[in-house]
Amino acid sequence: MTRSRSSGAAALLCPLLGACLWSAVVGYKPVIVVHGLFDSSEDFKNLQRFINESYPGTNVTVIDLFDRSSSLQPMWKQVEGFKAAIYPIMQNAADGVHLICYSQGGLVCRGILSTLPDHNVHSFISLSAPQAGQYGDTDYFRIFPQFVKSNLYHFCYTGVGQLISICNYWNDPHHRDLYLNSSDYLALINSERPNPNSTEWRRNFLKIQKLVLIGGPDDGVITPWQSSQFGFYDDNETVVEMQHQELYLRDVFGLKTLVARGDLILCTVPGVEHVLWHSNETVFHACIEKWLM
Repeated sequence: MTRSRSSGAAALLCPLLGACLWSAVVGYKPVIVVHGLFDSSEDFKNLQRFINESYPGTNVTVIDLFDRSSSLQPMWKQVEGFKAAIYPIMQNAADGVHLICYSQGGLVCRGILSTLPDHNVHSFISLSAPQAGQYGDTDYFRIFPQFVKSNLYHFCYTGVGQLISICNYWNDPHHRDLYLNSSDYLALINSERPNPNSTEWRRNFLKIQKLVLIGGPDDGVITPWQSSQFGFYDDNETVVEMQHQELYLRDVFGLKTLVARGDLILCTVPGVEHVLWHSNETVFHACIEKWLM
């Protein structure tokens, strides 16, 4: 009799446990990944594997748009394209989504979050992205063979230059006025010049629950590397950290508010080259994993 009761209880318990486990699996928020300059969705298989090993059954979508050379298209065009691809995923996720955005993709995601009033992004994870801009010579600038960082402003701060994504966030600290007057993208989303949409964009951006800024001193591409955490050069090319930047002190789009809420996380990892951030398991476990719950 006792054995029969035990067997019956086990028979009843197993489906219940299965249902609980299934509920846990389907409870993970979808993860959306936006790639960077010259990348494609194929480059993120390791990251997808890391996520699914930690949170089995998670729906991970690496958006397959603006791949390789197409990633040089203007940033606002990319924002609209990625937004159209991401929005249906958001609409089908009642509990919200997580956004992992790598390199240039981190700035694309800023544009999406600023201009999409009904987004439901829980964690915005910015993975080695030039959030405060780029000012440095790297292999990525081989498309401008006649220019170096000191004279690239001659091209970037023109109407033609602003048709290329890199120039949309080129931030020359020695030509601040030209940057402010010419940047069609970064200066606008940073509210560094008058923008009639700034109040609305700030409100939209602050709907995120967490902002995770990941970067490190051995990146080799993002220059200065502190740009990944909103630090940047002054006109002497001395790095001014985020908390001393004007855009932080004036809280123009919400960084200071996020800090006050306890919702801005800095994660710095040495020894990681730029192209390896999304495939480095240590980075995933140290900087990303806990924010995907």
